Amino acid sequence: MAGHDLIDLESINMRLESDGDAWQPTPHGLTLARVLHEQPELVRDASVLELGAGLAVHTVLIERAGAKSVTATEITQEFLDATRKNMELNGCGSRTEYVVADWLDLSGCFDVIVANPPFAQSGKQNRRYFMDDLILNGFKRLNPGGRLVFIQSSMADLARTKRTLDYNGYDMRVLYESRGPFRDYYYEDPTFMAEIQQVEGAFEMVDGKEWETLTAIEATLRPYTPPATAHAVVD
Repeated sequence: MAGHDLIDLESINMRLESDGDAWQPTPHGLTLARVLHEQPELVRDASVLELGAGLAVHTVLIERAGAKSVTATEITQEFLDATRKNMELNGCGSRTEYVVADWLDLSGCFDVIVANPPFAQSGKQNRRYFMDDLILNGFKRLNPGGRLVFIQSSMADLARTKRTLDYNGYDMRVLYESRGPFRDYYYEDPTFMAEIQQVEGAFEMVDGKEWETLTAIEATLRPYTPPATAHAVVD
């Protein structure tokens, strides 16, 4: 049985160069790239914020899809320089702004936020931290009716994501799913392997090996007007 149906970057005329410690494309990122390539309407004519642009795989596709504007972020200037370099290598960048930012810690509002939230190696005690923060606080960076477009593994508990999105005012739809074997580094963290045993549907066994499902999600912010007395000081 084949693994993840990953997009071939050469087939879509994308070139990448990497120096230093810049993140390399992963099955998660390449699955999201397939979605952006095959469903360009997700970002066409939209102002787009991409969190964690990395080597610009998604950034290139977002600009190619006809986004009105793109704001690409990375946590360090070194990583952001790699983003810019690959945008220029692929003839892109005329509608892109590059911002050093730690996840949602920036200003402005956008029509769409695109993200591949860290999970297995998030560096947080709550491995879902970046995904949960996106759902809880993404509205601060969204225009009315704005959308989140992101990807997650079944190990991060898709059912929990569905509940959390609904509870926080989003309508969710699945854009694409891809299945494939665990990456080698998963097995190097016994705590991680123990944690995912507690998640219903986290993985399935295929020919004696654990497989995850990657789900690309679109979540649309529902209209909401807080009461006039919300957080008001009452005498």
